[in-house]
Amino acid sequence: MANGHTITIERDDRRIRVVHGDRVLAETGRALALRETGCPVRYYIPAEDVRLDLLTPSDTHTYCPFKGTASYWSLPDAPDLVWGYPDPKPDVAEIKDHLCFYEVEVSPAEVS
Repeated sequence: MANGHTITIERDDRRIRVVHGDRVLAETGRALALRETGCPVRYYIPAEDVRLDLLTPSDTHTYCPFKGTASYWSLPDAPDLVWGYPDPKPDVAEIKDHLCFYEVEVSPAEVS
Protein backbone atom coordinates (compact mmCIF):
# COMPACT_ATOMS: atom_id res chain seq x y z
CA MET A 1 0.00 0.00 0.00
CA ALA A 2 1.11 3.56 -0.66
CA ASN A 3 3.02 5.82 1.74
CA GLY A 4 3.29 3.30 4.57
CA HIS A 5 -0.48 2.70 4.56
CA THR A 6 -1.20 -0.93 5.30
CA ILE A 7 -4.30 -3.07 5.50
CA THR A 8 -4.28 -6.58 6.88
CA ILE A 9 -7.25 -8.90 6.97
CA GLU A 10 -7.42 -12.05 9.05
CA ARG A 11 -10.12 -14.46 10.10
CA ASP A 12 -11.39 -13.91 13.65
CA ASP A 13 -13.17 -16.94 15.10
CA ARG A 14 -14.41 -15.14 18.22
CA ARG A 15 -18.15 -14.53 18.59
CA ILE A 16 -19.00 -11.13 17.13
CA ARG A 17 -22.44 -9.66 17.88
CA VAL A 18 -24.03 -6.45 16.71
CA VAL A 19 -26.85 -5.15 18.90
CA HIS A 20 -28.78 -1.96 18.21
CA GLY A 21 -31.36 -1.07 20.81
CA ASP A 22 -32.89 -4.41 21.77
CA ARG A 23 -32.29 -6.12 18.42
CA VAL A 24 -29.43 -8.39 17.41
CA LEU A 25 -28.51 -7.25 13.90
CA ALA A 26 -25.70 -9.72 13.32
CA GLU A 27 -23.98 -12.63 15.02
CA THR A 28 -21.10 -14.66 13.66
CA GLY A 29 -18.09 -16.76 14.53
CA ARG A 30 -16.44 -16.16 11.18
CA ALA A 31 -15.78 -12.44 10.94
CA LEU A 32 -12.82 -10.87 9.20
CA ALA A 33 -10.76 -8.43 11.28
CA LEU A 34 -9.50 -5.60 9.08
CA ARG A 35 -6.65 -3.55 10.46
CA GLU A 36 -5.87 -0.36 8.60
CA THR A 37 -3.24 2.28 9.33
CA GLY A 38 -4.73 5.06 11.47
CA CYS A 39 -8.10 3.32 11.98
CA PRO A 40 -9.61 1.12 14.70
CA VAL A 41 -10.00 -2.59 13.96
CA ARG A 42 -13.16 -3.16 11.93
CA TYR A 43 -14.99 -6.47 11.83
CA TYR A 44 -16.48 -7.51 8.51
CA ILE A 45 -19.31 -9.98 8.98
CA PRO A 46 -20.52 -12.37 6.26
CA ALA A 47 -23.76 -11.00 4.79
CA GLU A 48 -25.55 -14.28 5.52
CA ASP A 49 -24.94 -13.68 9.26
CA VAL A 50 -26.55 -10.21 9.14
CA ARG A 51 -30.28 -9.49 9.59
CA LEU A 52 -30.60 -7.90 6.15
CA ASP A 53 -34.39 -8.01 6.53
CA LEU A 54 -34.08 -5.22 9.11
CA LEU A 55 -31.85 -2.98 6.97
CA THR A 56 -32.73 -0.63 4.14
CA PRO A 57 -30.21 0.27 1.41
CA SER A 58 -29.11 3.90 1.62
CA ASP A 59 -28.27 6.32 -1.19
CA THR A 60 -24.95 7.04 0.55
CA HIS A 61 -21.70 5.94 -1.09
CA THR A 62 -18.16 6.80 -0.06
CA TYR A 63 -14.85 6.12 -1.75
CA CYS A 64 -11.71 4.75 -0.12
CA PRO A 65 -8.57 4.73 -2.30
CA PHE A 66 -7.51 1.46 -0.64
CA LYS A 67 -10.79 -0.46 -0.46
CA GLY A 68 -13.01 1.00 -3.20
CA THR A 69 -16.57 2.35 -3.14
CA ALA A 70 -18.69 1.56 -0.08
CA SER A 71 -22.46 1.14 -0.04
CA TYR A 72 -24.48 1.77 3.12
CA TRP A 73 -27.60 0.39 4.83
CA SER A 74 -29.78 2.02 7.48
CA LEU A 75 -32.27 1.33 10.22
CA PRO A 76 -35.23 3.72 10.62
CA ASP A 77 -33.50 5.35 13.61
CA ALA A 78 -29.89 4.89 12.50
CA PRO A 79 -28.92 6.14 9.04
CA ASP A 80 -25.87 4.60 7.38
CA LEU A 81 -25.25 2.25 10.29
CA VAL A 82 -23.80 -0.52 8.11
CA TRP A 83 -21.46 -0.50 5.14
CA GLY A 84 -19.82 -2.88 2.76
CA TYR A 85 -17.76 -2.94 -0.40
CA PRO A 86 -19.75 -4.76 -3.12
CA ASP A 87 -16.78 -4.60 -5.51
CA PRO A 88 -13.66 -4.15 -3.35
CA LYS A 89 -10.20 -3.51 -4.73
CA PRO A 90 -8.14 -6.68 -5.38
CA ASP A 91 -5.90 -6.18 -2.30
CA VAL A 92 -8.96 -6.49 -0.02
CA ALA A 93 -11.07 -8.88 -2.11
CA GLU A 94 -11.89 -11.01 0.97
CA ILE A 95 -14.30 -8.35 2.30
CA LYS A 96 -16.67 -8.82 -0.65
CA ASP A 97 -20.08 -10.04 0.60
CA HIS A 98 -19.23 -8.90 4.15
CA LEU A 99 -20.77 -6.00 6.07
CA CYS A 100 -19.26 -3.77 8.73
CA PHE A 101 -20.87 -1.96 11.67
CA TYR A 102 -19.57 0.91 13.79
CA GLU A 103 -20.36 -0.76 17.12
CA VAL A 104 -19.76 -4.47 17.72
CA GLU A 105 -19.43 -6.70 20.75
CA VAL A 106 -16.48 -9.09 20.62
CA SER A 107 -16.68 -12.08 22.95
CA PRO A 108 -13.41 -13.50 24.27
CA ALA A 109 -12.03 -16.44 22.36
CA GLU A 110 -13.33 -19.70 23.71
CA VAL A 111 -10.68 -21.88 25.29
CA SER A 112 -10.86 -25.45 24.09
